[in-house]
Amino acid sequence: MARQLDEQMAGRYPVGQRLRVLDVGMGQGTQALRLARLGHQVTGLEQDATMVAAAREALAGEPEGIRERMRIIEGDGRDTGVHFLPGSFDVVLCHGVLMYVQEPDALLAGLARMLAPGGLLSLLVRNADALALRPGLSGDWPGAVAAFDSVTYRNRLGLDVRADRLVTLTDALAGIGAPLQAWYGVRVFTDTATDGAEIPQDLQTLLTAEERAGRTDPYRSVAALLHLCGVRG
Repeated sequence: MARQLDEQMAGRYPVGQRLRVLDVGMGQGTQALRLARLGHQVTGLEQDATMVAAAREALAGEPEGIRERMRIIEGDGRDTGVHFLPGSFDVVLCHGVLMYVQEPDALLAGLARMLAPGGLLSLLVRNADALALRPGLSGDWPGAVAAFDSVTYRNRLGLDVRADRLVTLTDALAGIGAPLQAWYGVRVFTDTATDGAEIPQDLQTLLTAEERAGRTDPYRSVAALLHLCGVRG
């Protein structure tokens, strides 16, 4: 997914331009820190205090130049308007967050308001059109049958959360003034791998296969996750 994001950023901005990036729901800050290392000015917003502490610890171990480029704020992603002025960012990330928000429309509208004209909105969501695949490939036939008509599921943390359909989010992005420009599938072949699975020796070939599938129909349509990129008009 990092390669997809970098591709979209490179396609919109000159090489070497320092971008203002907001990562909403940054978790431990993995993506935010990666972008700060690339030279961008990054703000991470996260409401979980444990995650915030982990992100700050990771940042503390970085060189001074990177520490100066990254700011961490503890807060709710639905309150972007409290922390920032509209149009303050060139890129807004919201990865792995929408599944925990029952009514995401207000959150999405708030994210779009943070974008400068021409800014990039990057979303990573659970694919509601592929919810039957994980239970089906695991031999859970009742779970697979039930998933066909559902937009909710139980994640690996044991939480009941929600998924999004591509067509619904396409309409939503158009409605908030950041229409969809590109989309990718994420975890087409590897969704059923266990958390503690051994890393294969031929990891690069696996990543190449995933990258290719995430860009190719019909494979990307059945990915566990969808990476959507909208651009504010």
